[in-house]
Amino acid sequence: MTTPARDRFDEAYQSGSPPWVIGEPQPAVVALEQTGAIDGRVLDAGCGLGEHTILLATLGYDVLGVDFAPNAVAQARANAVAKGVDARFEVRDATALDSDPGYDTVVDSALFHVFGDDADRARYVASLHRAIRPGGLLHLLALSDAGRGFGPSVDERTIRAAFADGWEVESLDVTTYRGIVGAAHAEALGLPVGTVVEEPAWLARVRRR
Repeated sequence: MTTPARDRFDEAYQSGSPPWVIGEPQPAVVALEQTGAIDGRVLDAGCGLGEHTILLATLGYDVLGVDFAPNAVAQARANAVAKGVDARFEVRDATALDSDPGYDTVVDSALFHVFGDDADRARYVASLHRAIRPGGLLHLLALSDAGRGFGPSVDERTIRAAFADGWEVESLDVTTYRGIVGAAHAEALGLPVGTVVEEPAWLARVRRR
């Protein structure tokens, strides 16, 4: 499997609502915050339209949302303004993050699983290792290979292998990822466009050594 072209994502945000845009934070991410799993300086990697960044900013977290798609960041900023939330967003490549000043927590909601190419995935994981301070946490929500083909997916082995060096996978739980069926998946899933689905997903808690 290869990594989709970057232009494809920016065009998806420009042309309409991609299936991963549900107009609210993912329930799994909301639960993370409610259980105290998010702490300190937070990076929302691949923030999309900013639902998680806006949520965390509203709750008083020092959070930055980054996405390489300019259209996503522009819409995320507009969403924050519409909600009256002072949230920060930047156009940034998540595979080329730097180490200054270092994040305590990184939230990845549906970014890791798009890296179908092993080299691309390795670059992303190395970038996260630079961005997270030693002892910091990555919370990774990714579509599972047990799903129906709603989008790119990964298996347990891929996650564990990606974080074998310089990390500790503290937990890898089964959860769900909420999405909205688009035209590209409607026939394969046998569901009408616009149907809200809860697809099998992984939720990994990974500590940076």
